[in-house]
Amino acid sequence: LRIEGLTRRFGGVVAVDNVDFEVRRGEILGLMGANGAGKTTLFGLIAGNLRPSAGAITCEDRRIDGLRPDQISRLGIARAFQIVRPFPGLSVLENVIAGAVFGHRKRWGRDAENHARAILQRLGLETALNVQTANLTYVDQKRLELARALASEPEVLLLDEWLAGLNPTELDDGIALIRDLRTEGCTIILVEHVMDAIRSLCDRCVVMNGGRKIAEGTPDDVLSDRDVVRAYLGDDVA
Repeated sequence: LRIEGLTRRFGGVVAVDNVDFEVRRGEILGLMGANGAGKTTLFGLIAGNLRPSAGAITCEDRRIDGLRPDQISRLGIARAFQIVRPFPGLSVLENVIAGAVFGHRKRWGRDAENHARAILQRLGLETALNVQTANLTYVDQKRLELARALASEPEVLLLDEWLAGLNPTELDDGIALIRDLRTEGCTIILVEHVMDAIRSLCDRCVVMNGGRKIAEGTPDDVLSDRDVVRAYLGDDVA
């Protein structure tokens, strides 16, 4: 995945400002930055929820900026939202079937249902198949958000603070799951504030501040970068 000169303006506000970076096949790339840095907006641009004001997004040498979210999903890019967005009128199983039907492999009927059941079992939701999403706990809603994304069988997975709010045991399980997904061939872009997860999972990190990219490198390199420390903790600490 290649991001070149990517810019998104909302009126006079530049939320993403001329950002460039590449995501290599099979890696976990951390996308870091304080609140308001432009990370979620950038995810929206990659996933097709937003259109860029300028710049280009290329996946496997194909321009995808300007495509609809469903077209991007068919190409193998899936997104798990920071604020969970289940389909409220559907059961847990039906939510995940939707991911299979409209995803990369275009499953249907019994095949889509069996695929959805297998993913829900993997994420510990096999006993909640017929539960309405409003009746799930917050943690289970986050599991459902990921299950629906995985049901589309993505080659590139966008995880927006999926580990946030988990207790230590759940966090360890979540880190292990993300590591397994990479082992199985999924390329992952991870927005996260949990530094243990960043250090444990990420091959490289891109750091944003005020819509701009301010650093890129290994987790240890970027976390010791003076501009990164300043962006998170202020001039005195830097």
